[in-house]
Amino acid sequence: MKVLAVETATSWQSVAILDDSRVLARHDQDAAGSHAKLLLPTIDRLFRETGMTLTQLDGLVVSIGPGSFTGLRVGLATLLGFRTISQLPLAVVPTLEGMAWNLRGTSTPLCPILNSRRGELYWALFRWTSEDRLERVMSEQVGTPVMLGSSLTGSALVFGEGWTTEASAIRASVPSSATIAAAPDTVMKPSAVSIGLAGIERLRRGEHAGTGISPLYVQRTAAELKYEESGGLSPVVLRQERVARKMKARVAAARIPLARARVTRGRGAGGTRDGA
Repeated sequence: MKVLAVETATSWQSVAILDDSRVLARHDQDAAGSHAKLLLPTIDRLFRETGMTLTQLDGLVVSIGPGSFTGLRVGLATLLGFRTISQLPLAVVPTLEGMAWNLRGTSTPLCPILNSRRGELYWALFRWTSEDRLERVMSEQVGTPVMLGSSLTGSALVFGEGWTTEASAIRASVPSSATIAAAPDTVMKPSAVSIGLAGIERLRRGEHAGTGISPLYVQRTAAELKYEESGGLSPVVLRQERVARKMKARVAAARIPLARARVTRGRGAGGTRDGA
């Protein structure tokens, strides 16, 4: 099965053309927010290298997230356009799941990690079975490095850009009962080859993306973020405290003129007695 696979979930852009497990062509580069400018020229380059055209493919595969909002939209929109033109089936692969294919056949549970906004991370946990099938142990999560470390209760192989940037904070929060190790540097980045391999399996199972497909955005709600920023106080308690502070300020402001009036009256009374 020949597929075009695209990975744009992070600043690292990866594009590949595969024939089953054989890589016919690939190109990886740091797109640094320039996916919209670089993706189509890269795809054209791979078609020229292989001498293939879009109509000679059997399917399309794209990384669906979580990751960069802009990067995900560019990758998905591009392949949706290709699907419209060619009527080829499209498979979408969750980005963290695709990263687990970087370490296919590894016996240790895998924890791919990507950077999110607000200094947070995306992560999930996967395990390869003895039948060479990938099982999802923990679904996609988003949170702080402390939350990630605390969620690892057993052994795990950690990797990805999120691990590269937050290794110290993650290690410091891992329970003593857990054992983690870093994967080799060669598998740290998302890969279109891995996305393609995972996508080929989906296409063979008949798992085609529908018409209403959209990127997988895994984000904590604004309410959760505000709750954490408040130190764990509920919105009701915070409002009560704000009201109490305002009332206290109003009472204090009202007492100042009253106190001044009393002082003035006291001085006036004193003057009358002295003059008597």
